[in-house]
Amino acid sequence: MNGPNLNLLPWVTEKFISAAPLAAAKALDSLATHEALLLLKPLKAEQLITCLNQMDTAKAAAVLRRLPSRQAAHILSRLSLPQAVQIYKAFSIAQREKMKTLLAASWVELLEKGNTFAAGSAGAQMNRDFVTFKTEMKVADVLEKLKTIPRKKLPLACLIVGGKEGKLKGIIRTAELAFFAPNSLVGSVMGEVKSLSLGSAAQEAQPLLQLQPLVPVLDENGVPQGILTLAELMGRTTTKKRFGWF
Repeated sequence: MNGPNLNLLPWVTEKFISAAPLAAAKALDSLATHEALLLLKPLKAEQLITCLNQMDTAKAAAVLRRLPSRQAAHILSRLSLPQAVQIYKAFSIAQREKMKTLLAASWVELLEKGNTFAAGSAGAQMNRDFVTFKTEMKVADVLEKLKTIPRKKLPLACLIVGGKEGKLKGIIRTAELAFFAPNSLVGSVMGEVKSLSLGSAAQEAQPLLQLQPLVPVLDENGVPQGILTLAELMGRTTTKKRFGWF
């Protein structure tokens, strides 16, 4: 294969993953690890997450082991919990210790507990794609941060967290941010939000979603670990990137 055609491979792979993620994952499962890496390594985190979530655990773990540690940790923290748990178990002790230094302590705790959530629970079905801002940030600064996110991937709402642990304090609908004074602190203009625990039944989010755009899923310390939207309740897989803490 010549140079120009080789350069097209990541583009073709990205389109394949976007159009048919499960079929793409199965196709990559059939390749040797070094061949899968050739196709996956140039991709953005969004496509990697989508594909690795669907891939055979052993092959997904083999791919992550060969990525730079920080990139691997970034991907691992955004995979679905069941897949992330199995991949984490497939890592060597040394690799797990390295991941512990790069991942949030709350996520490491979930990985080490294993996927003990019952089928249909909020923890088993939650989506890791959410955005958080701290209570002391100004509205103007939040808007600037959101400008770095592609328009089609802007979240419906942002979670507002506070304290050293990052406990959930409230929510702000993204579309409403423009109506607040730029110098206002988000903690002073945020709204209340109903949440679920990791062990709650995911369907408990159904009536809450009639009142709010998403339902945060919290660990025992009140720290957001994921969200539930209508997509999760209907069994659809979302592929947006989790942009994390600001």
